[in-house]
Amino acid sequence: MSPAHIFTLRFTIAYLLLLLNPTKFHSDSWKDELLMVALGLTGGSLYFLAENAAMLYTTATNTSLIVCSCPLFAMLLMKLVYRQSEPITRLQAIGSMVAFLGMVVVVLNGHFVLHLSPLGDMLAFVACICWAFYSLLMKTALKRYSTLFITRKVFFYGLLTMIPYYIWRPEFPSLDVLLSAPVFWNLMFLSVVASMICYLAWNFVIKHLGIVVATNWVYFNPITTILFAWWLLSEEITVWFLMGSALILTGMYMSDHYAIKKPEG
Repeated sequence: MSPAHIFTLRFTIAYLLLLLNPTKFHSDSWKDELLMVALGLTGGSLYFLAENAAMLYTTATNTSLIVCSCPLFAMLLMKLVYRQSEPITRLQAIGSMVAFLGMVVVVLNGHFVLHLSPLGDMLAFVACICWAFYSLLMKTALKRYSTLFITRKVFFYGLLTMIPYYIWRPEFPSLDVLLSAPVFWNLMFLSVVASMICYLAWNFVIKHLGIVVATNWVYFNPITTILFAWWLLSEEITVWFLMGSALILTGMYMSDHYAIKKPEG
């Protein structure tokens, strides 16, 4: 199964599950509906296609470093768009950069050699920018609509904007492949947990913590990956991992602690 097949199936299942909790199906205006289209594109089809295609042309290390730099771009976008209403403190910005440095240390793990691949690196950068814009657009959408409504729209328009891919490559896995036990249960996990629950949770977090604090948690991904690799695959915990993790946690604390808090109500 290709990444596009997996994306299509996981989003389809997640969308159908969200339909079990009926809410309104249309936005209040055509402009808001276009906003939902943009969310489905940046947080769905274009993001997943760019990220997975990048892996075909560049290394996993390059892809991870570029995609995980999303919080820095999200912070810059916030600074440009919400300069007055959502100010970013100097220490908050420094915290985000410290966390980014920690992520670099964890991902490189002492091997400070990068193999540049212009096409692959550019695709990873496109995925990074997509997620930054998705987070920014989500802030606007959450002012007018519920998390459940927006998430369902993201899945719907993510699937809709994937149609051109299948015009180009119309093949799809057979039913026998989809119903085989390993494929079926992995798809169910990706659909229910990694898509429906995680997207709902992410959009909820953006609403309550803000873009900068929320996206800084992307830096925590390499830590959880290595911890699970140590637990499940018996991979080694290195001193680089410990140093990088300390920087990530310090930076995340600074970014959250020194953010300007909005008064309740």
